[in-house]
Order: sequence, then C-alpha cells, then structure tokens
Amino acid sequence: MPHTTRRQVLGAAAGTAAALGMNAVHADAAPPPAAASRRVRERAEALVRRMTLEEKVGQLFVVEVYGQAADAPHSKNRELYGVDTPADVIKEYRPGGVIYFDARRGTDNFRTPRQTAALSNGLQRAALHSGARLPLLIATDQEGGSVVYRMPSPATQLPGNMALAASRSRTDARRAAEITAAELASVGINQDYAPSADVNVNADNPAIGVRSFGSDPELCSQLVAASIRGFHRGGTAAAAKHFPGHGDTDTDSHTGLPVIHHSLDELDRIDLPPFRAAIAQGVDTVLSAHIVVPALDPAKRPATMSPPIITGLLREKLGFRGVIATDALDMGGATEDFPPDIAPVRALQAGCDQLVLAPQLDTARKAVLKAVRDGTITQARLDASVVRLLAHKLRHGLFPRPYVQESRAERTVGKRRHLLDGSALTDRTITLVKNEGDVLPLPTTRRSVLVTGWGTDQVDGVSAAIAARTDQYASPLSTGSAPDADQIAACVRAFADHDVVLVLTNAAVASDRGTAQAALVEALRKSAGNRPVIVAAVQNPYDIRHFPDTPTYLTTYSHTTPSLDSLVRILYGDTPPTGRLPVPIPALDDPTRTLFPYGHGLRYS
Repeated sequence: MPHTTRRQVLGAAAGTAAALGMNAVHADAAPPPAAASRRVRERAEALVRRMTLEEKVGQLFVVEVYGQAADAPHSKNRELYGVDTPADVIKEYRPGGVIYFDARRGTDNFRTPRQTAALSNGLQRAALHSGARLPLLIATDQEGGSVVYRMPSPATQLPGNMALAASRSRTDARRAAEITAAELASVGINQDYAPSADVNVNADNPAIGVRSFGSDPELCSQLVAASIRGFHRGGTAAAAKHFPGHGDTDTDSHTGLPVIHHSLDELDRIDLPPFRAAIAQGVDTVLSAHIVVPALDPAKRPATMSPPIITGLLREKLGFRGVIATDALDMGGATEDFPPDIAPVRALQAGCDQLVLAPQLDTARKAVLKAVRDGTITQARLDASVVRLLAHKLRHGLFPRPYVQESRAERTVGKRRHLLDGSALTDRTITLVKNEGDVLPLPTTRRSVLVTGWGTDQVDGVSAAIAARTDQYASPLSTGSAPDADQIAACVRAFADHDVVLVLTNAAVASDRGTAQAALVEALRKSAGNRPVIVAAVQNPYDIRHFPDTPTYLTTYSHTTPSLDSLVRILYGDTPPTGRLPVPIPALDDPTRTLFPYGHGLRYS
C-alpha cells in the first residue's frame, strides 16, 4: 500500500487457552478450546445465579479510588463516594473493577512497587470479604512511550506503539508488552487497557498520534497481535482500543465528540483489520470509542452508545465473545450529550459489559438498577454481561489466586533484564529523517554543544548525557513549548559560543506551539553559518512540517529517558539509526503533498 498523504492513504488503504480456574494466559494463545471455554462459562453462570441484582450491577462498574493504601482515608473518596478509604469504596459499592492512576490525575495510586502491590491486595481483600465475595479486575493504562502511562519509576520505560512500529519488529512489540505485563502483574494489576489498535491516518489527530502503530492497517494488525501475545505471556489481560477506530479525527474525545467520516469500505480496509487481528489472537477485552461514525450508525450515536456498532458489528459480525469495555464515561465525548444517569444505561443497551469511570457513581448505579427493574434493560441482558465478566476473572485465575507477593513486586518492577531489553528495543526505534551534508554522526573530537528547545528535564538530561562523553562539552538552555522573541534571541546568543546546537521539539498538533518552535529553529539555522543545527522531535514525527528546511532531523517518538539516551548514542554513531517512519509526513500548507513517505529512514553512509 502506498504511503503518502492522509487522502492518499484513505484512497489506497486497503483468548486465552485456559482451563477452568487456572491462571493460564499463554504467549501464543488463540481463543480457548471449546470445552474449556464451556466449562468456564458454566461456572460463571452458576455464580451469577447466586447473586443479587445489586451484586450483578456492581460487577459492571470500574471505579477509581484515591490514595496509596487500602485503609488510608482520602478526602476525595469522601467527596465522590461518601466513604473515607479505598477499601470502604469497594465494600460500599462492590464494583467489579478498579482502575489505577498516578499523581497527575490526583488518585495517586503509585508510589513504589511494594506499596502498589499492598494496595492491590488490600482492595482484593475488601472485595472478597463483602457482598458476593468476588475478586476484582484491577486495571490501568500503561501503553508505553510518553503519552499514556501510569506506573512511574522504577517501572521500565518502554517504547510506545509508533516507536515500536518504526522498528518493524513483531518480536520487539511482543517483548515490550511482555515486560509491561510482567511488571503490572507483579503489583496486582491484571488488566491493561492496551494496546491501541487505531490506524493513525490523520497527522492532526490530537488523541492518538504516536499511540498508534502507524498508518498501515497491515502493520498495525501484525503489531497489535504481537502485543497481545506479549501481554498474555507476561500474565496480564489485554484490551484493544478504541473501537471501531479513532485514527482519523482532529477532535480529542477527552474534550469533545469526534466524527469519523470514513465510508463502509474505508472502515473495512483501514480501521477494522487491527481489531480483527486482536480478536483472532484471543484478546480479552475490546474498549469502545466515544466517536460518531455515521456510516455505521446513521443515528449518529457515539460508538459506546450505539447498538449497531457494539452489538451489530463487534459482537455479531466480528464475532467477539469477550468483555466489551467503555472508554472512560467521564470524558467529554460521553458527557457532552449523556448525563450521569443516562450514559451507563445507553452503553449497556448498546452491548457494553464494563462501565469505566462512570461519573456520579451513586447516580449511575441507581440508574442501572432502575433500568433493570423497569425492564428497560432485561435481566437476561444484564446476566450476559456479568457472565462474561466473571468468565474473564475465572480464565485469569483470580478466584484461586487474587493476591500477589509484595516482595516479588520489588524484584520484578524495573529489574535489570527488563531495563537492558528496553534500552535495546529503544535503540531500534529512532528514525533519521534528514541528514544533509552527512552531519551525523557527530565526530568525537572535542566540541561544545548547546542543547535547547522543549522540556526542561529533557534538555537537561540530554545535555548531561552529551557532557558525560569524553571530549564533549554541553550546556542546556530550555525554552518551553512556545518560545517568545526574547527566549529565541537568548538562544541565538548562546549558540555563538558553541560548535553545534541540538533543538528538541514537541510541536503539538493543532496549536501555535509549532509556529513558535519553528521560529526558534529558523533563527538558529540563519545564525549557524557552517555550524550544524540538529533538530530532534521527541514526540510526534510530524514536527518537521513546521520547519521543513531544517537540514538535520531525527524523531524519537517519545521523550522518556531511554529514548533520549538512545538519541545521544545515535548522534555520535555508537549505534546506527535503523527506524523507518510508520506514517507519511504531509506538508503543513498542503496535506496532499508528501514531505517524507511511509517507510522513509536514512542510514549512516
């Protein structure tokens, strides 16, 4: 398939094997054998027959809890749920699942591996000593890269999807997912809402971008399947998202409701192949998107609330038998038109099983109970979802083994083997896009390097890594995401005292950041004379659209420490650049014109 512009891409684009009660999630697992699957389902059905209506409804919800210990009070738990501790939330509402976040959201569930494992054990203990005594699905969003990740250091920082796609290696994609899963499982997280199965054919996509494996449906399909094998081998359930495909939008569903204008043929050739591959690989969960797809639902309901998309397409046409989870119901794409008492009911009516982060939990829970009692949702429809959720827990061995060893978590998270593998994986992702005059690799003779641009921590870190090399001197001067005229002038003055300048960029799509960062690059280029000006995009590869005349350009797809360390090694030729673009880069002023095609990537001569 040719890879040039978004328009041309659109025009040209074409379970687990587990016995009952056993924790047997294997690397190359296809959907489970019929006999084992039937036994799991029969046991799940038996459990459901003994549950009250309130217990069944509770299993549908995935909630967040605030704090780092199950028995530690937190004011936000009181504000949201009327109780003090995370364990109290579980006892009061008896949810089927919990999702962890880091301090950036305020839930602050992660501090150390041992602490997180203890939190998981405490929540499982609360679940198993209340209500129907059912274990929890404990989830998080750990995608890799520097966009969507939750576990902080010492967790292994791994390349994200687009970076892995730059290596074109299914083995690397599988290994990255396996490491992620092993570290999550060690702290009691048994469900990762990953990988993203979206095919990113829109350079201005604010929600997906580097979270996607790229613009080629075939490559995305291969790497989605490889990732699922890795998650299963590492011992954590996987979730393919965001169904039916969030890759062609310029609206962020966190804040608004995107519309996907693909035809049925385009959806079939571009968006759906990675989900078909995920289902064939035995993915545990498919997570819906808050996007409108008129070709699939003329009523223009968000996919999460659309029976034709969730039940008609995913469940019936694609034959998915696992758990269907909603994307977070507190996102703008869900709350814009669906109040807290409506969204969960509509999602269940559409065919979803798991209601993630429903706002105003008490209101949402009462709305679902009322809908079942008055027949808006039938008892059979409710039971079908609960059976799927319990079967999922049975297949992953959560009934006999809900707890984890807290000491083992410390030995597993960020262990040396994981760090070494992560570094090697990252080295294979960096892509050299332009190298006019063969500026790279830089000579190792004594030189002074000015490191400037986006990200104070990133600029400081790269400068320190360069300065640590023999005969290299480096000084950092960060400018922020939108440098003004004074900052640009200061950089030009500082460059006068250096032999080389390295500019880190992170020019977010659909914003004025690109214009400001382009002004910095252009000012340095004009003042350079014969001195090298090197630009490294440390997130989206598309940054060069803003400054296409820059002579030397690399992209790392991420601004994690391992990515920046790999960048320095490649700058000096310690390791060769081998990454290839997983997306085409269109011109900013004319999206039909391609600056660099899919698959482009230079090598050192």
